[in-house]
Amino acid sequence: MASGHLSVDEFFSQLKELFDSRRKADHGSVFLTQKRLSYNGRTSTSPSPPPGTKVLDDPLADLHPDSPLPILIRATNGKSKEHRKDKIKLSTVVQPGDLEVFYTRYAEVCKSGMQGMRKRDRSGRKKAKAKKKKGGVEVEKKS
Repeated sequence: MASGHLSVDEFFSQLKELFDSRRKADHGSVFLTQKRLSYNGRTSTSPSPPPGTKVLDDPLADLHPDSPLPILIRATNGKSKEHRKDKIKLSTVVQPGDLEVFYTRYAEVCKSGMQGMRKRDRSGRKKAKAKKKKGGVEVEKKS
């Protein structure tokens, strides 16, 4: 998202709309991701710290930050590069003190958004897997 992160309230309202649009369509995906926002409140998404800030004798220094780090939450409708103009990207930053309240509301929105979704039909996939296990030859049982 080029314009920055949404406020938490805007994020939830647009996430509800994203789930509703997926529910109305015959098929589709919603991808939800989260990760800690790294280093000094910057919006860097790189997993490594800025050069020169690591302690030489502790290779895992970034696992023990001085203060709790904020969390970056993202949601997208999963459109590919061919449909990039239709792709919806949402993101917000949640501060450590607000996480419990955020996750409570996040769970409610996700549950309500997933109620109308159907389970994927994987019956053909299971049959193909069973056929592959048998060596590709169907064996008939004699009674």
